[in-house]
Amino acid sequence: MYDERRRTGTEPRTARSPLHLRLALSAVFFPLFLAGTVLFATWSADSGPRDSPSPTALATLAGICAALALVAVVDLLVVTRRLRARRN
Repeated sequence: MYDERRRTGTEPRTARSPLHLRLALSAVFFPLFLAGTVLFATWSADSGPRDSPSPTALATLAGICAALALVAVVDLLVVTRRLRARRN
């Protein structure tokens, strides 16, 4: 396992990982992407084939938001695990 206390290169002694910033960004954007997923999926289900934007485009946007929400939640898990490991 990687030991953060051991210096391996030319990084300064006071260099710190931005884990708290990543935690804050993931905590803010996860609910936003989740809301976007629900919004676009609902809009896609309610729109007709001749509507603009098309149901396919809205479903694509819902899929993109879902993928970004998944990335955010995985990042939340990784960051919390690393912060716990740092405390121990």
